[in-house]
Amino acid sequence: MEKPILEIEGLTKIYTKAKRAVDGLTLTVCAGDIYGFIGQNGAGKTTTLRAVAGILPFEEGEIRIDGHSVRSDPVACKQVTAYIPDNPDLYEFLTGIQFLNFIADMFGVEKNLRSERIERYANLFRIADDLGSLIGTYSHGMKQKTALIGALLHEPKLILLDEPFVGLDPEAAFRLKQVFRELCDKGSAIFFSTHVLDVAEKLCNKIAIIKGGRLIASGDTQTVRGDESLEQVFLEVLADDAR
Repeated sequence: MEKPILEIEGLTKIYTKAKRAVDGLTLTVCAGDIYGFIGQNGAGKTTTLRAVAGILPFEEGEIRIDGHSVRSDPVACKQVTAYIPDNPDLYEFLTGIQFLNFIADMFGVEKNLRSERIERYANLFRIADDLGSLIGTYSHGMKQKTALIGALLHEPKLILLDEPFVGLDPEAAFRLKQVFRELCDKGSAIFFSTHVLDVAEKLCNKIAIIKGGRLIASGDTQTVRGDESLEQVFLEVLADDAR
């Protein structure tokens, strides 16, 4: 049986009495999964990711990461998790290498190992020559690449990403997909939101569709899409609102 890495049970987040941003969401992400999370703007994707990352409290439900509760054991959860928002907010007064060493220090990555990983990923994403420059001078894409490298340094069991391909050039996006597959082959799990449905369909072995805070469909990609494309399935879900 596949080992659960992320278990979400009955997650409910209420911003106002009339607005349930996430309503009773239950989902399991197992080791080896590349799990795509799709839905319209405001559907509850980012709220879910932030709750799983431990940076947003929630009213009902439970979230466990590698068996640890996000509520009662947040440090243990964070030790095995990496979260990258859609617009990474990095320390702009640091150079890229200073930032990456800071992240490695926080997660206790020993120096030889961190140097090896920084060099590998910096070369992979073609940012090695820029790591000596201040992050404040970076483009959005360079910041995204730096955040990705930082997230990979401690080889987390769970990687959470909000629209990870936005701002990446085509080569970097291709390299990131390769890294996803490598990590999942080693037993990690990836849970990410995206609007790029063709990427989700080709890359993800599992898909979840959320609408109005409620989970509409989830499971193996082939099962969710059936005989249609993922885009067709998603548009049919949206069309239900117009009827």
